[in-house]
Amino acid sequence: TWIKNRDATDSHQLFDSNRGVTNVLQSDTTTAEVANDDTLTAFISTGFSLGDDVAVNTNNESYVAWNWKANGGTTVTNEDGTIDSTVQANTDAGFSIITYTGTGVGGKTIGHGLSSAPDWIIIKQRGASVALYSWNVYHSGLSGNANSVALNNSNDATGDTNTFNNTAPTSSVFSLSNDAYKNITNHDGTGYVAYCFHSVEGYSKFGSYEGNA
Repeated sequence: TWIKNRDATDSHQLFDSNRGVTNVLQSDTTTAEVANDDTLTAFISTGFSLGDDVAVNTNNESYVAWNWKANGGTTVTNEDGTIDSTVQANTDAGFSIITYTGTGVGGKTIGHGLSSAPDWIIIKQRGASVALYSWNVYHSGLSGNANSVALNNSNDATGDTNTFNNTAPTSSVFSLSNDAYKNITNHDGTGYVAYCFHSVEGYSKFGSYEGNA
């Protein structure tokens, strides 16, 4: 669940059932995960429950929320990659939530639990609040595996061969930073979350376009 206050400059608030309710990450900042009991308090069959934190539930202010259903909160251990991951996946919808702990060794892989290679991967380091730990984004429309962007800044998609090891994801795994930049997605002993998506015919599509003003 991704929530944004439409009437104020509160940060975007992201929650998922791998990390657990009340655990907040903010997609417009590099801040670490924070536990806040007044934010999203429960995932329920009809939606979600909220506390009274201003970023999610201020009286008379408008909000938008985007929601994806993975596997109802049920996770499995995935051993497809060279680092084990905790995964809940909705293979019909082409969406999975992955948590893993970094090893500090570049060029490792993570199992994502889907049936096709992801078109879109978002990775965030959960435990630190420094600029290095941006929201690193792979997208199949970025013209090559060496390009990535970050949710939390306005930088262009420069040719970065490090973030995803200049390697396309496969139907079972995605690749982490090589030795030069291993701290970005694979810092030793640090927890990460990744959200993976792939196109599903008749349901979703990922691509790109070129503007013409």
